[in-house]
Amino acid sequence: MKVLDQYIGRTVIGGTLMALLVLGALLAFVDFVSEMGDVGKGQYGIVEVIAYVVLSLPKRIYELFPTAVLLGSLLSLGALAGNSELIVMRASGISIARIVRSVMQAGVVLVILVLLVGELLVPPSERKAQTVRAAALKQSISLGGQHGFWVKDGLRVMRVGRVYPDMQLGNLEIYQLNEQKKVEQIYHVKSARYRADKWQLKNIDYSEIGDTGVSSSYIAALEWTELFNPDLFNVVSVKPDNMSAVDLYKYSNYLADNQLDDSSYRLAFWIKVITPLSTLVMLIIALPFVFSSQRSGAAGGRVLVGLLLGIGFFLLNRTVNHMGQVYGLHPLMSAAFPVVMVAVLGLYSLKRIH
Repeated sequence: MKVLDQYIGRTVIGGTLMALLVLGALLAFVDFVSEMGDVGKGQYGIVEVIAYVVLSLPKRIYELFPTAVLLGSLLSLGALAGNSELIVMRASGISIARIVRSVMQAGVVLVILVLLVGELLVPPSERKAQTVRAAALKQSISLGGQHGFWVKDGLRVMRVGRVYPDMQLGNLEIYQLNEQKKVEQIYHVKSARYRADKWQLKNIDYSEIGDTGVSSSYIAALEWTELFNPDLFNVVSVKPDNMSAVDLYKYSNYLADNQLDDSSYRLAFWIKVITPLSTLVMLIIALPFVFSSQRSGAAGGRVLVGLLLGIGFFLLNRTVNHMGQVYGLHPLMSAAFPVVMVAVLGLYSLKRIH
């Protein structure tokens, strides 16, 4: 049975990776064409466009993974059905349940893969992609990778650790220079929020460098009229769906502790948790179609079915997610309901096959 598990596993994983390659290349081309409209602005050229598209690929792969699993499993397992290999397996005494188990074991490997992509690759690569694009379009920004980025404004130099879409900065380091370009003041700021045309800084460790030495103090709150151009939020902000589940959990707790709206981040957190599980759901959906198809000429039909189901699941998922926010549903319910509903339908269809 170990040989059977390995054979089916290689078939499912290989089909999924092939579908992911095709879909990823297609979306990368679409992104490339879309970005060409900004070529020529600032220093945004072909090289920067290619870098941006390549760095955005992990996010695209993560978004496409459930659909790729559905398409890949329909084609790869459908090929086994079309070649009568599934019939031979069943004639040899292997039950449908045993074949399903082998498919699900391959699904666990795919779950681990998409989890690693979503947690380890997407956040830093998407942050790097946005800063590459921002650096070419806005000359005041310097790349800083996973350690943030730098902004220079006259005699003030700032390192920004995080930029959130709710007009808030996190983990700032502000260096005030004198006319001789020497540092005379340093601010370590925990958070800063832009409100009413002013920046509200909180939890500040302040140091002043003088001729006699360095003096330090703590400032609970401070208001500045100029700090960071709010227009740059559109190009460098960290969107909830680009953050890791760990960061989403920590930041949503921070918002809740400060009596701020955390609904979008809670929802994004649960979507991050549920998305890897949707990989298994896609396999459950594919299996009834595979077992009911015995003709090798049905590949085109399987592709069409896979695309329709993948698009339908994507639209259902997004619709329920947005409706959950509008009607105040618990984020876990909004994130899990589409997956649970589709899984139940898939299991019911699979149970009807004898």
